[in-house]
Amino acid sequence: MIGEERFNGKAALYEQFRPGYPLSFFKELITQLVKKKDPIIADIGAGTGIFTNVLSNISQKLIAVEPNDEMRDILKRNFSNGCLCIKGQAENTGLSNNSVDLITVAQAFHWFDPIAFGEECKRILKKNGLVMLIWNSREQESNLNRETARISKKYCSSFQGFSGGINIEKLELPSFFTSGYERYSFSNPLKLTKEQFIGRNLSASYAPKKEDASYDGFVEELSDLYETNSSSEHFIIVPNDVHVFVGTID
Repeated sequence: MIGEERFNGKAALYEQFRPGYPLSFFKELITQLVKKKDPIIADIGAGTGIFTNVLSNISQKLIAVEPNDEMRDILKRNFSNGCLCIKGQAENTGLSNNSVDLITVAQAFHWFDPIAFGEECKRILKKNGLVMLIWNSREQESNLNRETARISKKYCSSFQGFSGGINIEKLELPSFFTSGYERYSFSNPLKLTKEQFIGRNLSASYAPKKEDASYDGFVEELSDLYETNSSSEHFIIVPNDVHVFVGTID
């Protein structure tokens, strides 16, 4: 799994400030697609468990796989009951052959080796098992997000774009989902306070840490951007979409 170490020192920020996912949508979708009570779900690259929390409301047979030790410590604390939290790579989960009904990946697929991960999915999925890839993605045409990207590029030497610089349209998912897939996309704007807006950006893998020389400038310009765009009620709306891809791999 590429970039695992990039989130060292970011786990607490990640847990506190990363946006969640709409439970009602995913509960309905997973119930429709996986027609069994309490399907066995493996959440791969689970991080601190933001999407795992959604899944915990859908199935009692839940496995969360996360390679980063700091992230996994928080994951275990948050899911001490009802979820098996294990150390593993997306390309080598350690799960048994033909043991999983549904694999989910939220905000992490772009860090995986897609070919090796695809082979691992084939190995651990039951017959007719599904893979679900999910992203919270900032709308790139938004002026606010363009300015956030400009500031990030100025102060973050490894910044290549949001979500690791991915372009969802260029991920070549047809070659990953070898038997086809369905796509679901909808607007999910984020209503953030100043603390949440700055914290969301500091939680990124490329963002500077407090001890870095660029930290103060990064936070100051984000603060100015917030003040310019915030409402009289002291929050900011960040244009954001949810993208979901679900399919099979044979």
